[in-house]
This record gives sequence, structure tokens and C-alpha cells, in this order.
Amino acid sequence: MKTILRVLILLICMCTAEATPREVVAYEAFGAVGDGVADDLPAIRAAHIHANEHGLLVRSNPDATYHLGRRALTVIIATDTDWSTSRFTIDDTDVENHKKPLFEVRSLLKPETLEIDRLTRDQKRVNARPERDCFVTVENKNKRIFIRRGLNQNSGSPLHDCFILRKDGSIESPIDWDYEEVTWIIARPIDENTLTLRGGVFTTIANRTKQKKGYNYWSRNIVVKRSNTVVENLTHYVEGETDIGHPYSGFINVRDCAEITLRDCFATGHKRYTTIGSAGKPVSMGSYDYSMNNVVNLRMIRCRMDHILDRSKWGVIGSNFCKNILLEDCELSRMDAHQGVSGSYTIRGCTLGHMGLNAIGRGLLTVEDSTLYGWNLVNFRSDYGSTWEGDLVIRNCRWIPARGAVVVPYMIGASNDGTHDFGYPCSMPRHITIDNLTVEDTNVPKDYEGMYFFANHDPGGKSNAARPFPYQLTKTITVRGLKTASGKKPRISPNATVRKSVVVTEKN
Repeated sequence: MKTILRVLILLICMCTAEATPREVVAYEAFGAVGDGVADDLPAIRAAHIHANEHGLLVRSNPDATYHLGRRALTVIIATDTDWSTSRFTIDDTDVENHKKPLFEVRSLLKPETLEIDRLTRDQKRVNARPERDCFVTVENKNKRIFIRRGLNQNSGSPLHDCFILRKDGSIESPIDWDYEEVTWIIARPIDENTLTLRGGVFTTIANRTKQKKGYNYWSRNIVVKRSNTVVENLTHYVEGETDIGHPYSGFINVRDCAEITLRDCFATGHKRYTTIGSAGKPVSMGSYDYSMNNVVNLRMIRCRMDHILDRSKWGVIGSNFCKNILLEDCELSRMDAHQGVSGSYTIRGCTLGHMGLNAIGRGLLTVEDSTLYGWNLVNFRSDYGSTWEGDLVIRNCRWIPARGAVVVPYMIGASNDGTHDFGYPCSMPRHITIDNLTVEDTNVPKDYEGMYFFANHDPGGKSNAARPFPYQLTKTITVRGLKTASGKKPRISPNATVRKSVVVTEKN
């Protein structure tokens, strides 16, 4: 009888505990007004400090409009946060520090100390044994890569890698380069639980900075630096742009972390402004609503924006040093990998607008079940050598070249005359597979004879022997089910060397 009684008491206690709601932190409890006028940033910051200390959920008032003021304060988010339908106003016309983020999603775990002296390309294990799975970044400052060419030329970046290191010493997302020495390393532990940042309707009143030369990037954004984080249903609008302004580094700025998902988010393209670049000539300044740097396993699912064909707006995404990117069911003006993506780079079920799909890196690039409006179906960035070391698969896609403008279509955009040292060997994709591609080549010149698979990467016509840094060409193209609206058969390239080098195989 006593045993039965103890069991009943235990069950009652368990039910009572489950019925007790988890404590929720509200901004209003710390002084937020939510009227769209009062500066609510200090109260929001205080609320999250309390939530972080006690591991509590933060939930905003869904009917409030929180003004985030002009002060240089950063709110640290380390627990689940539900912004629901709350609105947030960010007025960038008058601020203390335009480079200071408004929110930073951060792990509370301290970095671990690791010793790694050397690494080799595709290495999959090290002797180090961290206490937790870690996101690791390494550098060799004595060697430089991504030595940029063109109007924004520079001296490149230090040899650089990011990867997931498991507790047993195994490496996920293998090493991209050979490291004779590692001059800098940081290991950030990966939280086991997923942090979810949900909702929120943010409106940025754009800056009006005057600066004739160089870049002056603005932040005033949400930085995500915690691995295993989901951002969903977040909306960002941009208002008040004028003829004067400077670019943004990304309203959602993800960096130095792994296992990140952006789901059902809405972005806004920023107005295109110009400046004088490092070569002393005018250049358009890239301005982003999403940016990703040093991220392993990035997923963007059902992310949207308006006006994807508006050329007055800059492409919405820029990324550097990422591994394994998936875009699925997204509608965006551009996807771009600047200083490299490796592993898998997958565009699935997406619509990409006027700035299209850009890539630099190595691995498998897959474009499937998608519609693209770029000048090229895939553009390999010439400022970083137009290099993709690996294969390209195009499957069940539709391409409207240059969003329907009058052009001769070049499916693969590339330019590399072999005279510039980018810090690494450069190549076109080794093998290209085309399976069911429709090309809408209806707006074309009068003397049009058909699309090209490749642009002329070397208009100057230098021979391979004259190249100090030879550009490796594609070996094979396998084609099945390619249809053109013009009915004209595709050609290989206006470049004779490419025509001689590439073997095209057509399959039924």
C-alpha cells in the first residue's frame, strides 16, 4: 500500500511540474515602452541579461513597436527568443556607432585551448581532443589566398579554414588547404541544444552617409555567432533610402559558427551606391541583407524578398569561407560565394533574380528544379579567378538570360587570362552534367546563331604556354534534354582553345 501511495504522489508531482509554465521574460518588465518613440534598447538589453543568467525564454509584446534608438549598445541573446509580430524601428539617420550590432546571438560557452601545428588538405583527423565538439578556425598569416583582381583589387586574405572538430578528433568538412604552419587557432564549443530566434518585423531607416572614396560598411544588425541556431519568420524592411548612402554588411550577419538554419525569413534589397575603389576607379558597392562568413552547414529554407529583378538594388546575399551551403525553395535576387565555398553548394527549388548565382570554390555545385534570371546561369567570379575545382550539375532548371534582355546567352560565366596570381591554381568545373534545362533565348540579336556553354574566358587569346598561372579548362559536358526557345543548337564557346578541349556528349 505504501509503495502504491509513493507512486501516486510521484505521478502527481510530475504532472504538477509539467503543468507549471516555464518563466518567460518580457521587455516591459525591464522598462520597455513599445510605443515606437521611446528608446527601448536599454530595457531590451537588460531583459536579455536576466534571461541569459537564468536560462529563460524571452517573449516580446506582439502588439508593440520597439524603437532601438541611437546608442551603441549590443543585446546579447543566449536563450530562445520569440519576437512574434512585434515591430522594431532602427533609425540610421543619427547614431553613435554605425558598426555596432544591435543584437548578437552568442554561446555562453568559453573557447577551448587547442594545439594544432600543421594541417593537410582533406585531412580528416587530428590528435587534439576537445572536451566538446567545436567549431574551429585556423589561419596561416604567412601565406595569402583570394588575392583579388580588378577594381576592388587587394592583397588577399591569410590562408584560412573553418571546420567542425569532434571530441574524438575527427574533422567534419575536411580541410581545404595545406598548412605548413598554423599561426592562429580558435575553438568555439558547439552548444548541444538548438537556440531559436523567431519572428520580429524590423524596419531600417537607411543611413545617408557621404563618403566619396572607399567603403564604410554599416552594421546595426543581428549577428549570429552561436552554432546550432535557427532564425525563422524574421522580416526586414528598408525605408528612407536617398541618393546618398553607404552599404550594409548584412542585417542577418552569420559568422564563425556551424549548423545554422534561416527559415521563412523576408529580406529587402539595398539601393546600389558607387564609390572610388582601390584601383582608383568608380565601383558599385555591395550592400547585403544576408551575409555569411566562416560558416559550416548553412541552410536557407523558404526565404523570400520582393523585386528580385530590380537592378537598382544590390544582390541580397554575400558569403565568404563557408562549407556546405543549401538554399531550398528560396526567392532571392542573388546567391554569391565570394572567397570560397567548399563541400556541397546546392540550389534547390529556388528562383534567383537579376544578379543570379555566383560561385568560387571546390566540391559539388548542384542547381536543380530552379529558375534563374542572371546574365549567366552560373557565374564564376572573375575577381577571384573564376575557379571551381570540382563538378557542376544542372538538373530540371529554367534559365531566362539577363532577365529577358537582348543578349547572346553564355551559360557559364568565367574570365581568367592566366596572368594573375590569385594565391591558388584556378580551373573551370572538371565535369558538367546538364539534365533537362530550358533556355528562354527569345530576345536575341538578329544574327543570333545559338547560346554558348562557355563565355570567352581569355579575349586576349594568350596561349597556355604564355600563361604564368594556367587556367585549367572543363574536360567534359554531358547533356540530356536541353531545350532552347529559339530552337538553335548550343555552341561550346567563342574561345577556340575551349572548343578543342571540351568533349560534349549528348544523351537521349
